[in-house]
Amino acid sequence: MAKKVPLRQCIGCGEMKSKKEMMRILKTPEDEIVLDMTGKKNGRGAYLCKQRECLLKARKSKGLERSFKMSIPSEVYDNLEGEFDKTNE
Repeated sequence: MAKKVPLRQCIGCGEMKSKKEMMRILKTPEDEIVLDMTGKKNGRGAYLCKQRECLLKARKSKGLERSFKMSIPSEVYDNLEGEFDKTNE
């Protein structure tokens, strides 16, 4: 029997993909928003495809705000975009 692959929904495009294909954005217990490259850190996670468009869509549609039920300052998105660019080089 094939092992079940955990699927996650992208908060940008809404597509379901396996966890390995996605990046995890984390809200830590201290309410910090960080990019979790390991996928193992403690906190509430939201998932994004590894495409910049999905991050931009999530920013426009307030996907992170909905996932974390809190308002997210634009510098957090700017930081995520910066980290995003670094990991995709």
